[in-house]
Amino acid sequence: MNLPTVIQPLLHRVAETGRAAVPFTLDGRPASALAGDTVLTAVLTQAAQLRRNEFSDEPRAGFCMMGACQDCWIATEQGERLRACSTFIAPGMALVTGRSGA
Repeated sequence: MNLPTVIQPLLHRVAETGRAAVPFTLDGRPASALAGDTVLTAVLTQAAQLRRNEFSDEPRAGFCMMGACQDCWIATEQGERLRACSTFIAPGMALVTGRSGA
């Protein structure tokens, strides 16, 4: 019997929850972030990883957090690559982590 995998977010928001909600999709599922969140924050408050490394298949979650290391690239459903640490989430974004089973 295959049970659904429970995905624990890497980040947990503990403060500043009063900003407007921003709906987006993550791996085809509805998700919500807060206005002013980067894509990195939006994804990691929903999932345990940002993407999978294209060479080793290991999970990645950003590294330098200032747009210099190439570790935070994420794809949109349309195939566009975004730098998650320096791109702000926008309503309707459709993001893909590359997580197995997504």
